[in-house]
Amino acid sequence: MTKSRKIEKYTAMVIQPHVTVAEDRAGINKNLERVCNMIDFGVGYFWELPARLVVLPEYFLQGVTTPGKGEHGIEGFMKKAIALDGPEMRKLGEKAKEYNLYIAGGGVIEKVPEFPDRWFNTAFIIGPSGNVELRYHKWHIPASIGLGTSPHDIFDEYCEVFGGDIKTLFPVIDTDIGKLGTMTCHDGCTPEVSRALGYNGCEVICHPVALQEVEGVSEPWDFWMFTRRTRAHDNMAYVLGSNWGKVDYDYYPRAFCPGKSFVIDYTGMVLRCADYPEEQVIGAVIDIEALREHRSRSNHNCWVDVRT
Repeated sequence: MTKSRKIEKYTAMVIQPHVTVAEDRAGINKNLERVCNMIDFGVGYFWELPARLVVLPEYFLQGVTTPGKGEHGIEGFMKKAIALDGPEMRKLGEKAKEYNLYIAGGGVIEKVPEFPDRWFNTAFIIGPSGNVELRYHKWHIPASIGLGTSPHDIFDEYCEVFGGDIKTLFPVIDTDIGKLGTMTCHDGCTPEVSRALGYNGCEVICHPVALQEVEGVSEPWDFWMFTRRTRAHDNMAYVLGSNWGKVDYDYYPRAFCPGKSFVIDYTGMVLRCADYPEEQVIGAVIDIEALREHRSRSNHNCWVDVRT
């Protein structure tokens, strides 16, 4: 991308789907078909400015189980683990090519040949070429649940395979719609991952989550919203958070992850929010030029004022 080229305003869509906890390929395909249909809807619906970016939630493909009755063990997770060069990503790549989109998602239960007995919670961004242009392995795995492997857990071995510098661990891609990065669910609870993305130049943080009501999604705690508004404000970046709408699983309440997907701007203001546990597609205008102009001011500039 030519760095001096002006980036036109565009629409970003955040998809809040109904997710089925999959146990096999049939369940994965059901979830995949659903989000593809919702992308079709959103591209047609938000026509005034072209849709260029889509954000999908964590575990949108395979679903996830948590401790207690109905929990899948390592064998169950490995059974539904996929590779990022498999048919699922290719189908999303076809959709990206069809509509000239960047598609971001997360919580893909990924298997990698270098670590055959482990799975990673993997976020991705697919470009309009149809190829996976960014892969990020979730850093903050909740200790109380322990789903997947964090690079931190096996840091030396991980670095030998993937590298260990800040640009590799927390990648950002420079695209024709701005500088894009990802963080996944629990990553957004503390400042470190978003700050690493900001350090790497990120302008739009794609934030897939499967955030449960027990973690304070709704008022009066409202933990989900006030922490992510802070991440956006501190890094002067858009944050696009996508959560599940409803879920089909015998051992979960339907509103286990009760929606509230949002688009937050680079000042920490909420532009859109699907404030309910149902399927929805929300859209908001992304203005990268305005973000860059805002970052050029010195007053209340969260990068200029850094002293660490």
